[in-house]
Amino acid sequence: MNRADELLKLWMSQGLARDSLDPDPIRQFELWYTQAINSGIPEPNAMSLATVDQDGQPWIRTVLLKLFDEAGFVFFTNYESDKAQQIALNHRVGLLFPWVALGRQVKISGTAEKIPTTESMKYFASRPRGSQIGAWASSQSRVISSRSLLDAKVDEIKRKFAKGEVPLPSFWGGYRVTPFAIEFWQARECRLHDRFVYMKNADEWTIERRAP
Repeated sequence: MNRADELLKLWMSQGLARDSLDPDPIRQFELWYTQAINSGIPEPNAMSLATVDQDGQPWIRTVLLKLFDEAGFVFFTNYESDKAQQIALNHRVGLLFPWVALGRQVKISGTAEKIPTTESMKYFASRPRGSQIGAWASSQSRVISSRSLLDAKVDEIKRKFAKGEVPLPSFWGGYRVTPFAIEFWQARECRLHDRFVYMKNADEWTIERRAP
């Protein structure tokens, strides 16, 4: 039995109790996130991001959590992508961390706003050079006729920045999702799962148990 299987068995048997929760959902998330990282599951920072377009159609995709703190949860993307255009129309978004192998999920409802350019610059500078070039080369969400066109664009960008650092593209940066609801879901036997939802009221969080 690997570590993730051991943790799944342990956490399902223990369940989730109200008195075990931190009053602050960000600290509770930090605990679960650290446990997910230490469990060895792949990409524990992968999260589903749900947005809504101008016709009310929901869209969902996977992005990576890169930063989080008391202010919210940060991911990075192309500001000309479909997700960015949808956020511009409707700032309300949903996030989901599907740690299925651990019998856990964290669901976040909130509003997304662009982070300051200085913050995006700091993160962009930490990325591998290949990822920096990829950000310049890909017109994210746009139709392209072949892979060869993308590869040619990558080669063009490599030549353009061959002699220096790759700068932050003006069309690329981060969003911070400020939560107003965070749900912690713990799997239990017979599908009688434990669910607790933190709701933001003014500057305080309240906690409710929900039926599975």
